[in-house]
Amino acid sequence: MISAPVMTMSASALGRSIAAGEICPVELVEAYLAAISAHPDGERIYARLTRARALDEAMAARGRAQAGLRRGLLDGVPLSWKDLFDSAGVATEGGTALLRGRVPERDAEVLQRLTRAGAICLGKTHQTEFAYSGLGLNPVTATPPCINDPEAVPGGSSSGAAASVAFGLAALAIGSDTGGSVRIPAAWNDLVGLKTTAGRLPLAGVLPLAPKFDTVGPIARSVEDCAQVLAAMENRPAPDLRGSTLSGKRFLVLEGAPFEDIRDVPARGFEQAVDRLAAAGAKISRSKLSSVEEALALSPIIYTPECYAQWRNLIETAPDLVFPPILERFRSGRDHLAIDYVAAWQSLSDHRAHYLAQTAGFDAVILPTAPNLPPNARRLMQDHAYFTTENLLTLRNTRIGNMLGLCVLSLPTGVPSVGISLMAAPMAEDHLLRVGVAAETALATD
Repeated sequence: MISAPVMTMSASALGRSIAAGEICPVELVEAYLAAISAHPDGERIYARLTRARALDEAMAARGRAQAGLRRGLLDGVPLSWKDLFDSAGVATEGGTALLRGRVPERDAEVLQRLTRAGAICLGKTHQTEFAYSGLGLNPVTATPPCINDPEAVPGGSSSGAAASVAFGLAALAIGSDTGGSVRIPAAWNDLVGLKTTAGRLPLAGVLPLAPKFDTVGPIARSVEDCAQVLAAMENRPAPDLRGSTLSGKRFLVLEGAPFEDIRDVPARGFEQAVDRLAAAGAKISRSKLSSVEEALALSPIIYTPECYAQWRNLIETAPDLVFPPILERFRSGRDHLAIDYVAAWQSLSDHRAHYLAQTAGFDAVILPTAPNLPPNARRLMQDHAYFTTENLLTLRNTRIGNMLGLCVLSLPTGVPSVGISLMAAPMAEDHLLRVGVAAETALATD
């Protein structure tokens, strides 16, 4: 019999308990499926369950565990998948009516890899339409709840992914991040979110938004979970996080843009987190970087044309089916000149190189994950201008990591719905995770 506390254990802890014979994968999956069905917001979190698949995979995991042939720490651990990862024979609809009934023939490459590692697919979670908003509001399919405020949005676009973990309906979730879509819902639901470097993980079988920026990443209860699932998706051993410390680590607080129009609670929560990092031995510097400001200014020229080019042909067949603020965001990309787009990318390459030179001496650059708290869902539906301003503000800080091509880890600060982000150089995930696990310990200290 699986107790409720078991279902809020980290994915890594569940894996160790399965290995020790303390937890049966079949009973665990049955408990999660029952909890999802019984939860009052289960249908707002999961777009659809993969019951038969989950139970078949759980029985196979049980057999491997009994035979001493487990494939890794995540073997037998139930995960949820954002509804833009293809799953063979099960609809993948991207949160939009325009893709309703779309059933792929094969799994996305990253789903195949985690399945080979023994992880169990519980089902597909709701998301923002086309993954094109950081708020998590989706009146077309469903808006999942926020763990800290039932009247607020949960953050997006991996909204149901974060909710599935926060409400104890999955051990870990796989989402995507193009401009903040892993980190925002992770922060607003007091979870850990890892934005991987663009190009690190394969995007085959993943519905695109802006392919040059799209990334796959986990939303989890711990840094260790993120390290384990990244390694499993790359078919390699997980980095050794033991003995990591903040003593002597150098952090740069990124001043300037990340603090413009920041709300009081996120500002205070961030500074409290910085104080804890310093108390644990981190050396804190503060600076405004011109490369960041200049890169952000290029965002509208680069993002919106790429997103609109990706989905224009489908959207314009039936634009009335698209949530109007999302449609407006897409169409804002149609009027940029090709020469401006090309020139913007050339400038962005220069800003990326400048940023890496400016930050080479630091273990991480830190900033508030979001400068605001989860907005009220009803007001977002009723006030178009409010939706626009809150969405842009929500994604402002996270977009920095995407524009500069970095890997980023968002950690909960202990203040509800307030996260702190640690940014590191491209492909430096293992270093970031080691720094992150030490920061996680410092932030959890009472």
